[in-house]
Amino acid sequence: MKYIDEYRDRELVVKLVEQIKKRSTKQISLMEVCGGHTMSIQKFGIPSLLPDTIKLISGPGCPVCVSDRKYIDQAIAYCRLDDVIIITYGDLIRVPGSTSSLDKEKAKGADVRIVYSILDALMIAKKNRRKKVVFLGIGFETTAPSSAAGIINAQMAGLRNFYLFSSHKIMPPAMEALIDEGVNLDGYIAPGHVTTITGTSIYKNIPEKFGLGCVVSGFEPVDLLTAILMLVNQIENNDPKVEIAYTRVVKPEGNIKAQQMLDEVFELRDDWWRGLGVLPKSGLKIREKYADFDAEVQIPVEVEPTREDKGCICGEILKGIKSPKDCKLFANVCTPINPVGACMVSNEGSCHAYYKYNR
Repeated sequence: MKYIDEYRDRELVVKLVEQIKKRSTKQISLMEVCGGHTMSIQKFGIPSLLPDTIKLISGPGCPVCVSDRKYIDQAIAYCRLDDVIIITYGDLIRVPGSTSSLDKEKAKGADVRIVYSILDALMIAKKNRRKKVVFLGIGFETTAPSSAAGIINAQMAGLRNFYLFSSHKIMPPAMEALIDEGVNLDGYIAPGHVTTITGTSIYKNIPEKFGLGCVVSGFEPVDLLTAILMLVNQIENNDPKVEIAYTRVVKPEGNIKAQQMLDEVFELRDDWWRGLGVLPKSGLKIREKYADFDAEVQIPVEVEPTREDKGCICGEILKGIKSPKDCKLFANVCTPINPVGACMVSNEGSCHAYYKYNR
């Protein structure tokens, strides 16, 4: 198949659903760990197509959602400095900090700008040499290579006023931590864009160590149902392994050039995940050789004490042990217009997806 409408073909969807129903005999729980998958699953009504034997659970697949609130507080502290311009992708600007948010600070006069590419951030740095331009690096292995490329390009261009504030994370430690914590899972719908960069080797421990299969999926109904069928077959055959259902994009070896850039600029560090706490070697820190571009090193700032909102259960939702409808704040107090927790802000957040398609 070549065209997007083929991956939404009604007859093919019906055939896949029939195969899943015939094949699935065990009660199983499958978790998607990609915010894009969460949105697609709700948008296309995938749970309503599946037999009662299969439960889909949303995991920590939204990078904005899993990031520490302290990170937002520090970004807000940066934007309050007179000589700083904050550059960010749009889904971060409304994430609540302890007492404010970037969009509220922007309304007060802070120089906060939304871009679509780190190349835009570099251009802003070139045009504002007397300002410190801080790019907020949020995302998993999908977006981290572009941040690495930004630092490399800044060094080549002699942009000494460009800085990255990294909250980049990698996915496998969180996937393993969920199993270690006893979350009831039988398999993972693995992220397509992440695996496009990393290749499939990052998941090899999950079948070998934990006996759970991983199938990399795309984002259309046929993609997701194919991945679910492949996982059902693995479980019914007691044969957990790593497979690719998104072969038009994902290759086992991944994107070697992107991997090389990641390794050049970043090193692993322990990092905090909402709902999971500090996970060893789960975050990406800028290497010392590129410390001139590290906002945390070069721009000391006082950050207000971090506090969480009472009643917000984003952490439990991100672990898959509760759903948005279990939250007392959901849809009444916490909405996309007035978000309390990060899961409602981002388009990839579980609460946002559930609010948009299941209210």
